[in-house]
Amino acid sequence: MSEPEVRPNETTVPLMPCASVEETLAFYEALGFEATYKQSRPYVYLALRWSGFQLHFGPAPKGLDPTREESGSCLVMVDAVAPYHAAFVAAMRRAYGKVLASGVPRITRYRPGASRFTLIDPSGNSILFIQRDEPAELEYGGSKKLTGLAKALDNARILREFKNDDLQAFRALKSAMRRHHADAPVVERAIALCHLIDLGTVLGEPTDPWLADLRGLELTIDDRQRIESALGHLAGLQEWLPQPR
Repeated sequence: MSEPEVRPNETTVPLMPCASVEETLAFYEALGFEATYKQSRPYVYLALRWSGFQLHFGPAPKGLDPTREESGSCLVMVDAVAPYHAAFVAAMRRAYGKVLASGVPRITRYRPGASRFTLIDPSGNSILFIQRDEPAELEYGGSKKLTGLAKALDNARILREFKNDDLQAFRALKSAMRRHHADAPVVERAIALCHLIDLGTVLGEPTDPWLADLRGLELTIDDRQRIESALGHLAGLQEWLPQPR
């Protein structure tokens, strides 16, 4: 009798730590996931399903701190990420009355044309949705040709979109504005101020000073169009920008 062959039809399912059964279920079910299996005794085990993929959860290691976001992670490869982000954002608004954009749990922002975003769940696990045709070598930025505020904006984009570090992006932009705002083109200053307002909102920081500075800029119609083209994904942008002069 011949030995059975290994066939390329495997299915892998991530198994991530669960710090709280109740919080995990509440979060994922609010997003539309279905619990196909759940138990808390004699040990924690959850099986959740959404669309065509599954997430499983087991006991959390002793001392796990979800706020450190070092728990577990999973990649979900999809044809297009935008519909997934839109579906989760809509579900959050229905369940929570707002988009969970800061703290744990949350969803990272999605910039039109981006090829990935991340869900961070109550246990600090990261579920990364990535477009299948994402370039093998992403343009992370960091061009040596950039200087001053333009370089800081590029760095802030890297921190936000690839490292999910809003706090460091906020600090970097604040420092750059202090050092470079006087020499930067008005459009760069406006974009930096918009990012500071958005980041401040996410982080619970005062935004009135940034908003006042933004509304004090003299923008042309062309300036405003360039800003809207770069930042059209930011909620509230139209309310922040001054009218062209």
